[in-house]
Amino acid sequence: MSLDSKLESKLTALEGRYHELAEELGDPEVLGDRQRYRTAGKACAELQPVVEKFNEYRKVQSDWKGAKELLTTTEEDEEFRVMAAQEVKLLESRLAKFEGELKILLLPTDPNDDKNVVLEIRAGTGGDEATLFASEIFRSYSRFAESKKWKVQTTSLSESSVGGIKEVIAIVEGEGAYSLLKYESGVHRVQRVPATEAQGRIHTSAITVAVMPEADEVDVEIDEKDLRIDTFCSSGPGGQSVNTTYSAVRIIYLPTQTTVQCQDEKSWHKNKARAMQVLRSRLYDLKLREQKEAIAKERRGMIGSGDRSEKIRTYNFPQSRVTDHRIGLTAHNLPQVMNGELTQIIEALAAHDQAERLKEEVEV
Repeated sequence: MSLDSKLESKLTALEGRYHELAEELGDPEVLGDRQRYRTAGKACAELQPVVEKFNEYRKVQSDWKGAKELLTTTEEDEEFRVMAAQEVKLLESRLAKFEGELKILLLPTDPNDDKNVVLEIRAGTGGDEATLFASEIFRSYSRFAESKKWKVQTTSLSESSVGGIKEVIAIVEGEGAYSLLKYESGVHRVQRVPATEAQGRIHTSAITVAVMPEADEVDVEIDEKDLRIDTFCSSGPGGQSVNTTYSAVRIIYLPTQTTVQCQDEKSWHKNKARAMQVLRSRLYDLKLREQKEAIAKERRGMIGSGDRSEKIRTYNFPQSRVTDHRIGLTAHNLPQVMNGELTQIIEALAAHDQAERLKEEVEV
């Protein structure tokens, strides 16, 4: 068994580049240049898993060739031949597994995967019940972030009169935050009996979730003349005043009329900085969408697209069931999901995404 010639050629080239980078990292001239050393170190670290897997593949391939040769040349008894044949079959299975893993490792990575996340959750249809569900989903994401040792900072929060959330905007900071949460964008639907429902009828409500990569200043250039910045007093539920100082900030990006506001900090400067952080990320997200549309139609069955009109998941409380409609996954562990145990769903979505991209590679 051997790899496709194009695949093997690509792996060999990457292995050569890996060794070049490893040599660079030991070069005194590179060691003295912090930026160059950091760039080479990052590139080397990205290639290391591919090179290690390729070496594993070649080791098993060598064992397979040896077993095949032994099987065809041995004059030992039948029992030994059966054992050799079993060894060949086992090694062929391992080679096939390694080949699949190598193809996945060679898939282009999302350049935003390492970025922090701007998370926006808004109550949709369903009135108070939708706001309560929005609050529960935000709690679920916060618990998931806690399990990953990520940091969640709320930049804007609008609560309902029943203690739910009309809208919340938060920054999620942590390694690989976007790579995992990017699959959560879309419409989340809940089916259950609201606490206010006297006749016990099941109602359907919905919320929207938007997950955007946090944009750096270098990602999006914003001209100050394109901004209108308003200052006002912070307010709490029902419009009550939180403080009497004009510390809350509303920023309007005039070319697109994108509006962002922040009032969670007591300092005007901190609120402005947080609002600008969210604004940059929204504009970056818009920029990414426009680029995708200009290149081609979004790939078939794309997940994590952030399309607000897309119903991606249903949470059925009477049946303790969660269904992700994009991949047809159904799990009967709703209480755990609402408590932040999202790994099963996210891993299934990531695996599906990989399979779809591998399919595209074959078609190309």
